[in-house]
Amino acid sequence: IVLTGSDDRMWKTWGFPDGNILLTGQGHTDWLSGCCFRPSGTQLVTSSGDSTVRIWDLSRRGCILTLRGHSRGVRGCSWHSCGDFVASASMDCTSKIWDVNSERCRYTLRGHKDSVNSIEFLPFSSTVLTSSADKTLSLWDVRTVSRL
Repeated sequence: IVLTGSDDRMWKTWGFPDGNILLTGQGHTDWLSGCCFRPSGTQLVTSSGDSTVRIWDLSRRGCILTLRGHSRGVRGCSWHSCGDFVASASMDCTSKIWDVNSERCRYTLRGHKDSVNSIEFLPFSSTVLTSSADKTLSLWDVRTVSRL
C-alpha cells in the first residue's frame, strides 16, 4: 500500500502491484503537502496549505481530529515511532509537536528564519530533524525544546 497527497486536496491509498485506489479522503481546503501512516497502520496524518494538520482513521474512513495552530501553510508532517505524537513543519517558520491523545500542541520549535519545509522524528528517540528554506538543517530535542 502506498499513500499519496496532492494539489487536489485529497489523499489516496493505492494497492500494488495493480495500482488500484483503495481509499480516498477529502476535507482539507488547500493542497496537501504531506501524508504519513501511523506506525500501527490504523491512522494517517496529513498536512496542508490550509494551515492545518489532520488525523484520519482508516476504519472510519474520515477525519477524526483537526490540529490548528500554524499561521501559514504546513509543508510536512510525521509520526513519532510510539504513535502518540505528530510533528509538523510550517511556512510560518515554526514546527510543532502535537500530542494526539490530548489533542493539543505540546511544543513549538522556533529558530528557523524562513519556511520549515520538512520534519522527521529520528526512530525511537525524542529528536526531530527539520529542514528550512533558510538553507539550514536543525536537530531538536523535543523534551527540552532546544537545538542540539
